[in-house]
Amino acid sequence: MSMTVWLTFIATTFFISATPGPNMLLMLSHGTRYGWQATLATMGGALSGLGLLFLLSAFGMATILATSAALFLIFKLAGAVYLIYLGWQCFRAGDQLEMPNALADSAARRFRLGLTVALSNPKAILFAGAFLPQFINTTQPQAKQWAILLSSFFIIEAGWQVAYAAGGARLGSWLQGQNRIKRFNQGCGAAFFAVGGLLAAAQR
Repeated sequence: MSMTVWLTFIATTFFISATPGPNMLLMLSHGTRYGWQATLATMGGALSGLGLLFLLSAFGMATILATSAALFLIFKLAGAVYLIYLGWQCFRAGDQLEMPNALADSAARRFRLGLTVALSNPKAILFAGAFLPQFINTTQPQAKQWAILLSSFFIIEAGWQVAYAAGGARLGSWLQGQNRIKRFNQGCGAAFFAVGGLLAAAQR
């Protein structure tokens, strides 16, 4: 793999990961509610979910999703419904930072929530199946190239997740003012609704 190809991948992935989506929105929300250190469990779940999606892609799941409109529709609608459910939970929180029903009151639950949100987006499989291979030189040994690309991706993704969680943690102290928590919960709820809606409406 040439340096030019690798730097192009780094630059593209940097901006793709930075774009607010389900994972980053969850990190911001948890960082605000529980602090960035507690959100490490959420990050672990999300990164594990992405790793699992990439593994499925390696076994041809991306091809199946790309060729089966019905399966892709089911997969993305299930993900959209889950994100909308998270938005509803944010609205239910009202003027409390703690989520209803103690949704993420332990590291294990935060890990599972991060894992579920990451797995809810079929676009991640297509990212691994359609985007990453463009940077692979098929005339050269591929294992090392995949290792470089995947390690670079996870470093960038983890870095942005920490940044969003840390930003949320700093936001937490500001939210103690009158009605700010309620507005924050409403904003998070609306954002989850919007991301879920966009996912449901997205074309492949």
